[in-house]
Formats: sequence, C-alpha cells, structure tokens
Amino acid sequence: MYRDHLKYLICPSCSGELTLRSEHVPEVEFVEEGSLDCVSCRASFPIVRGVPRFVNMSNYADSFGWEWTTHAKTQYDSYTGTTISEERFFGETQWPRDLTGETLLEVGCGSGRFTEQAVSTGAMVVSLDYSIAVDANYASHGRLKNSLIVQGDLYAMPLKPESFDRVLCIGVLQHTPEVERAFVGLPRFLKPGGKLVVDVYAINWKLFFKSYYLLRPITKRLPHEYLYRSIRTYVNRMWPLVRLIGRLPSGRLINKSLFVISDYRGRLALSDELLKEWAILDTLDALSPQFDRPQSLRTVTRWFRDAGLTEVEIFTGYNGIVGRGTKPVD
Repeated sequence: MYRDHLKYLICPSCSGELTLRSEHVPEVEFVEEGSLDCVSCRASFPIVRGVPRFVNMSNYADSFGWEWTTHAKTQYDSYTGTTISEERFFGETQWPRDLTGETLLEVGCGSGRFTEQAVSTGAMVVSLDYSIAVDANYASHGRLKNSLIVQGDLYAMPLKPESFDRVLCIGVLQHTPEVERAFVGLPRFLKPGGKLVVDVYAINWKLFFKSYYLLRPITKRLPHEYLYRSIRTYVNRMWPLVRLIGRLPSGRLINKSLFVISDYRGRLALSDELLKEWAILDTLDALSPQFDRPQSLRTVTRWFRDAGLTEVEIFTGYNGIVGRGTKPVD
C-alpha cells in the first residue's frame, strides 16, 4: 500500500486512527511489509505482500480465495480480449467513464475483474475482499496510485464512514452469512449524494433447475484443491457433449441443470477454449460457496427503502437483481 492511502483507513474495532509502522517507512513511498497500529485500542494489523490485512487470512470465504487465485484473470477483459466485464460494470452502475477526483469503494473485489474497470475511470478505488483473492488483485492493480487493496470484513470495514462518492458491491451479497446485514452496512460509507450499486442472486423459477443446490451440502465440505481438480477433470471429459448439447434451443439450461456445467455458448463471445475455462471457474463457483442466499425483488426494494436512499431503481439484471440508489444530501 502507498503511505498516502492510510487516510482512507481506520481501526475496524474502535474506529480509531491508524499509524503506519515499518522499518522502511521513512525511505519509501510504497510499503510491502509492516503494520497498522491503532492509537486508541492498540490493536495491530499486518501489511503482508503489500495488502493491509484486517481479518484472518483463512475464513469462510476460503473457497473464493482458492477460486480467484487459481483463475486470477479468467474474467478480465484484458485477458479475454472482450468487453464482457466492461459492459457489465458500466451497464449495471450507469456511472460515467471518467470519475477523476472521486473515491470509489468496491466491496467484494475478488481477483479484480471489476477493479480493472473501476481504476480505468481515474477514480481513487479502494477494493476490499474477505479472502486471499486480494493477492490476485494486488498482482494486477496493487502498484497503481489510484488503487488500495484491503483484506477485510464487510461487516466491520476498516474504512472511514461517508468518505466515498460511490460504493459498488456486485456478485457478493448472496455469499455472505447475513445478506441483509451485509447490505445495511454499505450506505454509511457514502458521502451525502453518493451512489450505491449492488446486485444479488434472484429467487425465481430457475432455481428448480439448478441441481448444484442439491450437491453443494457435500461439495462445499470437500478440500478446495480436490474439488477443483475433480471439476476440471469432469468438465474436460464432458466438454464434447456439452458443446453438442449447447447448440440445442435449451442447451445451456440442460447443461446447467443436468450436468451442473456452466455453459455460456451463444451468450458470451468467447472462444471454445475460453468457454471451457469459464465453465470450470463457474462450476467451481456453483459448488464451493459456504453460503448462497438468493433474494426477491420485494426484499431488495425494502432494503433500499429502509436505508432511506433516493433515486432508487430495482430491476432484474445480468446476475439477478440490481439495485441502485443515492444517499440523500440532507
């Protein structure tokens, strides 16, 4: 982390001011190893491999840490040569492409798929994740002056309230232990007039066709490396059949419900090899999470209403339900 980025951080335990301690602090602008010490409660938080760590490096999000360090760049546009992530980022948020001078908080950044888009706007981007996926994100964005990557808990974020112009949380809420509580904590980090965008899996008829919900009670308990190796072998062996079925009118639904393989043929403009790579990644994503809690449109609407947000838009989007809102100025 850069020393200048300390101004965005506070102690997650008592909200006290943090000081930077490192034997190299006086000499260098960027700190790879050191600690952040609270002046109030005396808590200390390590900086490891350039990332401030406010939680244990092993936790309930371990499966995502494994997933995103193994497939660090699979969904990056710079890797696929597409605009898939760019279209989703700007399509869901409806934010300008130039956010120079603004601060943006990304909650649940994973390996940095959307960090790549966020930093491209010129905003100062603080990206937080609970898992060691932050290491993959750091490898891509950790040295950028407008990027601070933090390993922390979204229920106790080590960030100053009302310090961000925009807050983004997509692909995350459904995988938290308490989904509504996770949402409720987000608006407090917005400045008055700030914009919030979230998405969450939707409760709908398609859930009846997602057989991985039946398998997950078993698969989520398997060692991550073993599960990943098994999925990769399975997808590779089934891929010729998946490719054939994927050409049928309801082929993708058949592959997802019957074979538990995520097939984006006809939906994403990817080569066959990249389609298979995404299939391995998303099949792992379906079978490994500790938590997966879809929500209804009515529930998400109530969240935004109870939070007192204005200019609210709730609709079915790319990944389920998308919610947008603004924190009132007064």
